Amino acid sequence: MTPQLTGATRLYIIIGEPIAQVKSPGGMTAGFAARGHDGIMVPVQVKPEDLADCLSLASRLGNLDGIIATIPHKFSCLPYCHTLSDRAGFITSVNMMRRNPDGSWHGDMSDGFGFMESCRKNGFEAQGKKALLIGAGGAGSAIAYELVDRGVTKLAVFDPDQARRDGLIARLSALGKAEIVAGTPDPSGFDFVANASPVGMKPSDPFPVMVEHLSSDMFVGCVITQPDPSPLVSAARAKGCKTSTGVEMYQSVQGVMLDFFLHH
Repeated sequence: MTPQLTGATRLYIIIGEPIAQVKSPGGMTAGFAARGHDGIMVPVQVKPEDLADCLSLASRLGNLDGIIATIPHKFSCLPYCHTLSDRAGFITSVNMMRRNPDGSWHGDMSDGFGFMESCRKNGFEAQGKKALLIGAGGAGSAIAYELVDRGVTKLAVFDPDQARRDGLIARLSALGKAEIVAGTPDPSGFDFVANASPVGMKPSDPFPVMVEHLSSDMFVGCVITQPDPSPLVSAARAKGCKTSTGVEMYQSVQGVMLDFFLHH
């Protein structure tokens, strides 16, 4: 259903670089309509060097009520939030921002919850499992936090940016809930493999893990929404693995985002 836009329609934006792959504009706009809210979400392509200008302007737009942040802005948006959820503060990144009563921004991070809910719906339970995570960025940090919170016994983290990887490992280790170690792209010995990196979005990309070492008893999840399924998910399915896709993750997280923006 096409929304009936008027001068009273409330504006929400999703910012990223690139932006063409995102699913939120259509999904969130339809979600607003389904809940009786006169709102529209619009994609906005923002380079990292232009983020400060974008958010400065956004703060001054009186009819702009919310922002979704995607690659590569999830960490960079954090300092612009006056208040944060507990999980966003721990992960040090946000993927959604809404107005506080005084006009400042409140930030939260829903990637981890959405990702793990889609995996759970497809048959994976984290309790007692060993997990390999590829990517320690915004989504990866959120997924790592959720995996530990849901009871994995061991989490190995791989990221080419060793400082980012080690920072995440240190923060998670401080929780004292699981063994947290540096990992490699080799999935051997793990129950669960999560790709939280953008590797696989471009046709020329290699696989984010050594797919020849996947086995049918492993569960494989991927955050990539385009192509759908991602090359990793296709390879995992060929090995007999249960899987979860980036589109399924988004479907799980959309309800959380609607609740967040509409304060439910």
